[in-house]
Amino acid sequence: MAGRDTMGIYKKVYDFAAKAGSLEGYVYPRERVEVSYLPRWSDNLVEQYRDLPPEVREEFQSLCDETLGRTIQSLLPILGGDHEVIKKLKGLVRGRLPSSPDDFPYRR
Repeated sequence: MAGRDTMGIYKKVYDFAAKAGSLEGYVYPRERVEVSYLPRWSDNLVEQYRDLPPEVREEFQSLCDETLGRTIQSLLPILGGDHEVIKKLKGLVRGRLPSSPDDFPYRR
């Protein structure tokens, strides 16, 4: 049974990461972003994140901080810092925000 539980966690992590990455790509600096999609998208991410066990979130938190941090940096000029979507996404970030939507750390 433990194997099935593990596979379920992997699927949940993948699903969360795919949706977070999709949001990052969708809002990456562009001329038009359909903001009506953003509240539901952010609500779903918050729900998925909270559904994962803390020890699992801890394993990928730094990567989550980077992806959602760049997403936040893309959205700040559009929504402003007080918007609910920004607040919800910031609630999922534990580290520092990247400096810009283009702040991709170099890793070997």
